[in-house]
Amino acid sequence: MKRSLPGGEQRECAVSSLAIVGGRMIDPANGIDAVVDVVVVDGLVARVGAEAASEIDVDRTIEAGGKVVTPGFVDLHVHLREPGQEHKETILSGARAAAAGGFTTICALPNTDPAIDNAGLVEAELQAAREAVVRVLAVGCVTKGRGGAELAPIGELARSGVVALSDDGDFVANAAVMRKALEYASMFDLVIAQHCEEPELVAGGQMHEGWVSARLGLAGRPSSAEVSAVARDLGLAEELGARLHIQHVSTTRAVELVAEAKSRGVRVTAEVTPHHLTLTHEAVAFGAARDEGDELLYETNAKVNPPLREEADVAACVEGLRSGVIDCVATDHAPHASHEKAVEFDQAPPGLIGLETAFGLCMRAVEAGELELATLVERMSIGAVRAWDLDARDGLAGLGSLGLGAPGDVVILDPASAWTVDAESIQSLSRNTPLLGQSLTGRVLVTVAGGEVVFEAPGVVA
Repeated sequence: MKRSLPGGEQRECAVSSLAIVGGRMIDPANGIDAVVDVVVVDGLVARVGAEAASEIDVDRTIEAGGKVVTPGFVDLHVHLREPGQEHKETILSGARAAAAGGFTTICALPNTDPAIDNAGLVEAELQAAREAVVRVLAVGCVTKGRGGAELAPIGELARSGVVALSDDGDFVANAAVMRKALEYASMFDLVIAQHCEEPELVAGGQMHEGWVSARLGLAGRPSSAEVSAVARDLGLAEELGARLHIQHVSTTRAVELVAEAKSRGVRVTAEVTPHHLTLTHEAVAFGAARDEGDELLYETNAKVNPPLREEADVAACVEGLRSGVIDCVATDHAPHASHEKAVEFDQAPPGLIGLETAFGLCMRAVEAGELELATLVERMSIGAVRAWDLDARDGLAGLGSLGLGAPGDVVILDPASAWTVDAESIQSLSRNTPLLGQSLTGRVLVTVAGGEVVFEAPGVVA
């Protein structure tokens, strides 16, 4: 069998055993932070220990001395654009981008064309995903066509293998519809992942409502749009005992609401994106480097929903991630073609690519002393798995860990390595990131998915 690798290369899958030796393993699921070897045989973790590699003959050995070895990252929020918008991204290209970012499991959101709202479309998506270099899981719609009016066939979607439900990109604004969705999803123990912004409050809004939007003359999307939506859905979930996942938390008050709900036993989890952890609304005017020159940029690559917020919101999100109020990092990888972003700001679609820059961007919080490296690894691996109980699904036992018998998904990282975000090296079909030309510290060197090396940073590993 052949598998696609970054850059389009095809390689025969001849290596059935692999040893990664001498690295500092951080495996939060098993409480390991030590220099040990890990051996993967036939796609599963077979040995872990100080001399594990000497206990078995392997086909390939990778020296990881001075580097960090972790479980493969897991992303609950990725847009792959297939079917319908393959000029932006495909399942295969998105999977290559994921591998380059250290992600070995990604969850594909259903805002495709057509939207993934029935079993036939789920089956087609999962069939295409079999050729991907990393594991691609399906998320189904909450409502038909993501229209917000009529529930999608939730039982049918559950039986087809979706791991969650979401109308992401749109808030399920009708409270009665959302209440029914939570009730039905509970019957199948499915989580509903909600994009929380009240449509009436953000209508026509282009970016965060604040001093930057005022200076640029752009209509704002107020923080209250997120806060009110989160509060409503937490109330519904609490009443019904249903599972709710708050997507891309971006405001101080939303973090507080999730913390309060968790303290009451509400079955809520939450995610935060790397860009909401590190960038502010100033990036729209001055770029990601926040160079306050004379010219205002109107940076469309910094246009996202929910919008980039203020310094206090960034600090609250970092603290929420550190404390565990926010369960995981999710990229909200949202590819758009260059010509779609090269327009007037109010005409540009929201979204930026995030898979390949996630680790380096999140490392800014580690460098600043706001987050421990082990905590970041936890939130990018087992934290995501536990949020949706992914390891309880058939074939996914041990996901997000490096325990014996777990999937052989491993990443080798160099947290101290600086690199520049370069358009030519991006594996995604799209280049819509405000980070182009920016230096990040923290690099993915090798990604192993199911025992196969699916990404190697050029010139790094022999």
